[in-house]
Amino acid sequence: MSWKKIPFLRWSFWRILFGMKHLTTEWQVGDGREARLVEYVTKNAKPGDLADAIRVVDEYAYNESFLINVGDEKGTILDDAVRRAEAKKILELGTYCGYSAMRMAAAAPDAKIYSIEFNPDNAEIARSIHRHAGVGDQITVIVGTLGDGGKTADALETEHGFTSGSIDLVFLDHAKEAYLPDIKMIVERGWLHPGSIAVGDNIKFPGAPEYHAYMKENEGTLWKSDEHKTHAEYQTVIKDIVLVSEYLGPK
Repeated sequence: MSWKKIPFLRWSFWRILFGMKHLTTEWQVGDGREARLVEYVTKNAKPGDLADAIRVVDEYAYNESFLINVGDEKGTILDDAVRRAEAKKILELGTYCGYSAMRMAAAAPDAKIYSIEFNPDNAEIARSIHRHAGVGDQITVIVGTLGDGGKTADALETEHGFTSGSIDLVFLDHAKEAYLPDIKMIVERGWLHPGSIAVGDNIKFPGAPEYHAYMKENEGTLWKSDEHKTHAEYQTVIKDIVLVSEYLGPK
C-alpha cells in the first residue's frame, strides 16, 4: 500500500484536481466514484458491522478511487475528540459519503449524530452506507446548509431538538470558506456549552485561514485549541492540520 500513499502516482487523485471546479460546486468528483462506493461497501462489508464498513471505505479509497473524506490517519484524531467530548449529540457539517459520521458513531455508540450535506446525491449515498453498516438510526443525514438564511438551522431547532447547550461536538468538513460563518452561527444560537468541542479538518490543506485566525484570536477567552499536524487524506506527502477546539463559553 506504500506507493498508494503517494498521491501523485494515482490517477484518481489527479482526476480530483482536474475536476476541482465541479468538486467545489457539486461536492462530487464527477466520475461516479461516490456512487460506486455504495456498491463496493455493500459487496465487501459485512452487513451490520460498523467497523467493517469503515475498513472497506478506507480500502476503496486506497485501492479503487481516492476519496475526500477525513480518512484513516486524521480519523483517529476525530475519534479521540469525540471520546474527549463524551458526546451524546453531534453536529457534522459536510457528510460527503458518510465515512466520518460512521467513525463518530463508533467512537460514541450512544450519541445521536446529525449530519448536514449540501448535495442530495451524497446524502442518499451516505444513508445507504449507514443502513448497511447498521447505524441508519443513529445518524440522521439532512440535506441543506447553515448558510441558507436560517432554513436548515431553524429545522435543527424545531425538528431535531437543537437547544441551548445541546451540542457536545461539531465537526466541520465542508466548504472551507463556510467554517467561520457557520461556527459563529452555532455560537450565536447557543447550541454549545462550556466543554463542547469543535473539530476543523483541512485547516492547512486546502486551508481554512479565516477560521484558523478566528480560533487564534479567541484563544484562552472563547476557545482553547490544539493543532494536530498530520497529512491530507489517504496519503503521506501533503501536510495538513486538524484543529481541535474546546469551547470555553463567554466570559
